[in-house]
Amino acid sequence: MRNNDNGATIEEIKDRCNIVDVIGRVVNLKKAGINYKGLCPFHNEKTPSFVVSETKQRYTCFGCNKHGDVISFMQEYYNMDFMQALEKLADEVGLEVKKVSRPGGEKKDELFEINRQAARFFYKALREKPNPGLPYMRERGLDDETLRVFGIGWADGEWDSLRTYLNNLGYSDDKLKLVGLVSESNGKVFDKFRERVIFPIQNTSGKVIGFGGRAMGDAMPKYLNSQETPIFKKKNNLYGLNITRNEINKEDAAILVEGYMDVISLYQAGVRNVSASLGTALTDSQAKILKRYTRNIILSYDADEAGINAALRGMDILKNEGLKVHILKVTDGKDPDEFIKKRGKEAYLELARNAVPFAEFKLDNAKRNHDLSTVEGRIDYLKDAAVILSELSPVEGDMYIKKLAKENDISEGAIRAEMARRSRKPERAARADSQVRIPMTNVEKTLIKVILTDASYLDRDVNYNKLFKTPSSAGILSAMKQVREAGEEIDINKLEDIIDEEDVRSLEEIRRDIKLAGHTEEIFAECIRKIERQELRARESELIATIEMADSVGGAEKMSELMKELSDIQRELNVRGK
Repeated sequence: MRNNDNGATIEEIKDRCNIVDVIGRVVNLKKAGINYKGLCPFHNEKTPSFVVSETKQRYTCFGCNKHGDVISFMQEYYNMDFMQALEKLADEVGLEVKKVSRPGGEKKDELFEINRQAARFFYKALREKPNPGLPYMRERGLDDETLRVFGIGWADGEWDSLRTYLNNLGYSDDKLKLVGLVSESNGKVFDKFRERVIFPIQNTSGKVIGFGGRAMGDAMPKYLNSQETPIFKKKNNLYGLNITRNEINKEDAAILVEGYMDVISLYQAGVRNVSASLGTALTDSQAKILKRYTRNIILSYDADEAGINAALRGMDILKNEGLKVHILKVTDGKDPDEFIKKRGKEAYLELARNAVPFAEFKLDNAKRNHDLSTVEGRIDYLKDAAVILSELSPVEGDMYIKKLAKENDISEGAIRAEMARRSRKPERAARADSQVRIPMTNVEKTLIKVILTDASYLDRDVNYNKLFKTPSSAGILSAMKQVREAGEEIDINKLEDIIDEEDVRSLEEIRRDIKLAGHTEEIFAECIRKIERQELRARESELIATIEMADSVGGAEKMSELMKELSDIQRELNVRGK
C-alpha cells in the first residue's frame, strides 16, 4: 500500500491508462500469446525483444533491460520527471493530479506559460499579417509543414507589441524581463526581439524555454538568443531534440550541426536524426543528454575555419563522455543547409556514411597546419600527432602509431617517446579533462577591462585574436567586436545577451575585481609586453622539444637553424627580463 497523499490519485490514473494503448502510439505492437511484442524504443534492434503485458500493466525489454509501468515509460520515452509524466497521463484520461509542491515550481510554471503565449504570438504574426519573414523562409525553401513543426514565428518591428499583448494577459514587465522577452533602458521597457524570424527553443518535454531571432538584411547581431533565465540554460539543452530524439534513437546516431537552419533544412529534406547546440561550444551537459539516445555522434559543422575549430572542441567533449565521434566533411557548400539544398538527401547521407573517425580528422587537421615538405614542418606535425595519439585507447593508438611511422619514415619508438613526454605534462591532463574550464589569465582580464573602459582600443592595429587564447576571453572579445561593429556602445548588458553563462560570470568578475585607476594606456602597454614575453617563452620550450626530435628525422642544416633561433630567443628573453 502506498502511504502518501498522492497514492490514490496515482493508482487511479494507472487504472485508467491501458499501457498497451499508451505504448502502442509510439511502438508497433503485435500480439504474442497473452502479451504484446515490438521493437524496443530505447535501443536500436532488428529482432523484437520489447514485451508489454496487458494483464500486469508492465513492459520489459530483454535486450537493454529497460522495464517499468506506464508512468516510468512516459518518463523514459519523453524524458519527463515523475510529475510531468503523471500530469500528461492524467490529462489524457480527464483526471486532475494532486500536485506535489516543489520549490519554485509555481514560479517556473508561470514562466513556461509566458513563453508559450509569446511563441503563439510570434507564430500567428508570421502567418496573419504581411511581413518579410514569411517570404524569407519561403526563399530558404521551407514549406508550411516544416514551419509548423518547428513553430517558426515573426517578431514585428514595433517596440512593444509583444509586451502589450502579454501585459494584457496579466503578466508584469518584471516577469517578462525575467524570461528575456523585454529589455529596459533609460526607464523604457521594450520588446527584445524586433524585426526577426523567431525560432522557439523547447526542452525535451516540449516546453518553450527560450527563443532565437534571425535578423533581416544586414542588421546586427545576425542571431539574437534569449539570455540565461530560471528556465533556460543553454548548456543543458539542444535545439530540435524535442522533435528529433525518436529518430536519433531509431537510427542509433545523432547528426550534430551548428545552427537552427541546418537542423530545419536537414529535417525537411528527410534527415531527421539531427540536433544543434544553442549558439555555444558543445558542453558536457549536452553530451550527457545525447548519450541518452545514442552513443554514435556525427559532427557536421560548417566547412570554414570556425566550423573546424568548433568540431575539434566538440569532439573532445563527446569523446570524454564515452561517445563514438565521426566528422562529416561537407564538400559542396559552406554548411549542411547549403549542401542539402544543392545536392539533396542521398548525397548528404553518403557524406554521413563516409564520416571520418575522431583520430583521423584530428591528424588530418594537424597535417593541414604544417608544411610537410620541410624537416621542421614534419617534426611539428609529428609532435602534434603525438598529442592526439595520447588521447586514444591503447588499441587505437597502436594502430595509428604504425600508420604514422610508415607514412613519415620514422621509428615507432620515436613517436611513443614523444607521446610519453607529452603525457607527463600536467597541463595536458587538465586540457584532456573536459570538466576543467581553462580560466582567463590576469592579462586577458585586464585587457577586457581596458576595452570596456574605452572601446576605441578595439580599433587599434592589434591582433586581439592572438592575445585572447582562453575560451572565455575569446567569447567576450567576439561579443565586444559584434556590438562595436553594429555601431553601438559596449556595455555589460548588451554583452550578457550574446555570451555564454560562464562568460557572464567572468565578465562580472572583471567588472568587480579589475581596477585601472586611470592608468589605462600604461596598463595596456604592459599587458602587450607580458604577452610578448609569454610567447617567447612558449617558443623557447617548443624549440627545445623540436631539437630533441630532430635526430629522428634528420637534417643537420635545419638543426643548425633551430639552434640559432633558440639562441636568439634566449638572448631576447634576457634583454626583456624573464
